[in-house]
Amino acid sequence: MVVVTGAPGHLGNNLVRALLRGGARVRGMALPGENLVSLEGLNVEVVEGDVRDISFLCRAFEGAETVYHLASVISLTPGHRNLLEEVNVRGTRNVAEACLKAGVRRLVYTSSIHALVEPPRGTVIDESTPCDPARIPTEYGRSKAKATLEVLEATSKGLDAVVVLPTGVIGPYDFRPSEAGQFILDFARGKVPVRLEGGFDFVDVRDAAQGLILAAERGRTGEKYILAGEWISVDQVMEELSRATGVPMPRLRLGAGVASTLASLATLYGRITGKKPLITRESVDILKSNSLVSSEKAERELGYSPRPIRDTIRDTVEWFRKAGLI
Repeated sequence: MVVVTGAPGHLGNNLVRALLRGGARVRGMALPGENLVSLEGLNVEVVEGDVRDISFLCRAFEGAETVYHLASVISLTPGHRNLLEEVNVRGTRNVAEACLKAGVRRLVYTSSIHALVEPPRGTVIDESTPCDPARIPTEYGRSKAKATLEVLEATSKGLDAVVVLPTGVIGPYDFRPSEAGQFILDFARGKVPVRLEGGFDFVDVRDAAQGLILAAERGRTGEKYILAGEWISVDQVMEELSRATGVPMPRLRLGAGVASTLASLATLYGRITGKKPLITRESVDILKSNSLVSSEKAERELGYSPRPIRDTIRDTVEWFRKAGLI
């Protein structure tokens, strides 16, 4: 039996689907009262609880051979430091301790590429890149770096754990939707008025889920594995979306400086109104960042093999269309 924390999430429900296709018996963790539409029709045992409650975790992990820890707070907007610390850092520490107490054979922790210190442009980001919270500028990145170190520290206590670090996750079964999914929906609805400079490395959510399973089966204890996909520019994403939706690309293209200024204003407006800003300073910085990422280690040791990201974009649009959201 395997346990998936954060099972209703985008990567979580795709992982559950992949595990079930492989014949696994799956127990999925969800927050009390959380929307479970992403798990409807799936043969999964759902238990409700919080990673901040270690006694609950010990009960939830009872009888589990493998635990996939995905539950976390994802935020590219500043001002959530305490929640990120409670859930992403202390919650992950609780998961590691509960795995030791419950006798779980293997823990697979889903970190993030943002947990690694960004090197200078032109330098390839791989598993040798430092995971140092003090050198990471975003609150979210720092929380994932701290959580990664918590898991690696637990291996010295006898925990058999591996860490995977996906890049930007995108793909079908995006019920909530994710940051990338919301951008696709906004574009399809004509709500993206401008183009931005830059790009990022995105990975298909189905490939990331398969990478997690491969890490559980073949990963070496205490090792990190980057699950990258393909770097693609914002313009190229919009071109693919335009072909898939029939919505024309916006003509206006903003430089990085103007975009950063507008993002700061949008964040301030969001704080005042309580509405989520369309862009944030953090998201603009990510698009400008060094995204030269290598998943060669995962490909070599795990057999990981991601698909072309343009196929993913088309599949995601088609899923949103079938779901009635476009």
